[in-house]
Amino acid sequence: MTAAGRRVPVGRIVGLYGVQGWVKIESWTEPRTKIFDYHPWLLTTAPDVVKEIAGAKGRPQGKGLVACLPGVDDRDTAAALVGSDIHVAREQLPPPGKDEYYWVDLEGLEVVTTEGAALGRVSHLFATGANDVVVVRDGERERLIPFIQGSYVRSVDLSGGCMVVDWDPEF
Repeated sequence: MTAAGRRVPVGRIVGLYGVQGWVKIESWTEPRTKIFDYHPWLLTTAPDVVKEIAGAKGRPQGKGLVACLPGVDDRDTAAALVGSDIHVAREQLPPPGKDEYYWVDLEGLEVVTTEGAALGRVSHLFATGANDVVVVRDGERERLIPFIQGSYVRSVDLSGGCMVVDWDPEF
C-alpha cells in the first residue's frame, strides 16, 4: 500500500459526554484540537469495520476534548463507538518538514546497514521518553533501533523505499 493510500491514527473515542450523543476523545495531534481540522474521520469500530464520519465538530472540555458526530444523536449510538480509533487519510496531513517523517511513511521501508547488510523491513515505530524506536523485522528476528538521525539512522529514502542505519547486524 502506498503512503497516499494509508490511514493515519490521530485519536480515539474514549468515553461518553452527556445524553445527546457527544463523545470524549483523545487526540494525538499537535495541537490536540487540530484533530477537528481533518475530515472525514475514519472510525475503526472493529478490526475490519471502518465507518466514515464527515463533519465532526468539537471543543476542549476540562482537561480533554468532546466531539459531536453527525448522525450520532443519542447516548446509546455514541456508546457503540467508544474504543474506536480515529484515522484520517495520509494525504490530508501537511507535508513534513526537512528531516521529519510521518511514521506511516517509514513503515515497510527496507532497512540496511551502512555496510549493506539487510536487516529486514520497518514493522512499526513507538515512542519512548528519550527517542522514537524503529522495530525492524526480517521474519526470523526483531531488532529495536533508536530513531536518532545522524547517529543510528544515516539516511531515509522514501521514494527508494530504504533506510540506512549504523547498526551491528548481530545485535
